[in-house]
Amino acid sequence: MTDNIKKQITGEGRHLFLKMKTCLYWVVLSVAAGIIVGVYSSLFAYILKLATEAFAAHGWILYLLPFAGLIIVFLYRAAGTYNDRGTNLVIGSINSDMHVPGKMAVLIFISTILTHLTGGSAGREGAALQMGGSFGNVIARVLKRNERDTKVLIMCGMSAAFAAVFGTPMAAVVFSMEVISVGIMHYSALVPCVFASIIASRFAAGIGIDPEAFILSGAPALSAAGGVKVFILGALCAAVSAVFVVMLHKSGDIYRKCFKNPYARVFVGGVLVILLTHLTGTRDYNGAGIGLIERAIFEGETDSFAFLLKMIFTAVTLGAGFKGGEIVPSFCVGAVFGCLFGHIAGFSPSFCAALGMAAVFCGVTNCPLTTLLVSFELFGFAGIPYFMIVISVSYMLSGYRGLYSDQIIVYSKYRPQFINRHVGDDAEDDLTD
Repeated sequence: MTDNIKKQITGEGRHLFLKMKTCLYWVVLSVAAGIIVGVYSSLFAYILKLATEAFAAHGWILYLLPFAGLIIVFLYRAAGTYNDRGTNLVIGSINSDMHVPGKMAVLIFISTILTHLTGGSAGREGAALQMGGSFGNVIARVLKRNERDTKVLIMCGMSAAFAAVFGTPMAAVVFSMEVISVGIMHYSALVPCVFASIIASRFAAGIGIDPEAFILSGAPALSAAGGVKVFILGALCAAVSAVFVVMLHKSGDIYRKCFKNPYARVFVGGVLVILLTHLTGTRDYNGAGIGLIERAIFEGETDSFAFLLKMIFTAVTLGAGFKGGEIVPSFCVGAVFGCLFGHIAGFSPSFCAALGMAAVFCGVTNCPLTTLLVSFELFGFAGIPYFMIVISVSYMLSGYRGLYSDQIIVYSKYRPQFINRHVGDDAEDDLTD
């Protein structure tokens, strides 16, 4: 055996050892992160469930919403957080050198529980992403990891929390890698996110946190007419998602313009939600909107303006300073809008509700792969071609708007072109030659 062959074998052996060492290193870290974040997020999901049940059982709690808002503002200001950037801070910490403070996990935990307990219209996944990112950063600091490892651990924490709270581990893995920079994915975080997500979701299931599931009993067979209708639904959902994003962003601006004091903003916001609840005569639009989703998918029923009312309730709640997430409300908006479209188009309202859920979620997050996996985990594998159509159309036509202003669009949605712009810059320079 020649010296060159010996050197080559030695080199390959060394490379294999280093790769295995790196893999095991991340497996150990991700297991630890999955357990820690899984425990915390599962506790959060359990208490949130109790809070939601308490609100449903005791109607008078709604009138405490303005005062819950005052407590939330006080807690954040007492912790020295005067300009909370929420999930944007977590995303920004991966795209830049921003720091995710450990106190964020505690603040968002308490404030989201208070918001849901008293009837604010908000979700929970945004809170989960903030908790997971915060814990990931804390783990990195305790272990004195470098900046690159810190970014991976933040994504790892995001996946674990998302999986524990929502019960979709496949989507949780991809979401934390896809949402940061649209057009590229941080595959260096794949192994950590996979292990953390699986462990956190299994832990949550083990203590009785049931994953969301809306398994469809059947889906229409693929046809040209059905494809055209679903294409139109995807285009309309792209428009709905853009309007929803604008409402969420502008509501905060309006509040800040009208009320300089954060305590006044959140108190007025709470009062407005109470008034809206009385005007609509229902509490369907308070909370995350799971009841509306179930009615749209399982019964194929919805009110004509339910999608608009849910957008208004959510914008009024979150814009005022209450805490929670936008993801489940976006699911709700998509479900009821899709159901309405199904009735108008004469195409299975229940199935269109599921399609609308996926399309609006994709439009507000700019995450088509995550959306496809969410669809599989929530609805099963029925009607896959239709989901592929509605998701791809919504992704393209929703433009460069999104829930998270720190999200970066690295590559154009319309051609293989590097653009590297933040969400919100909806210029058309990559649409024209």
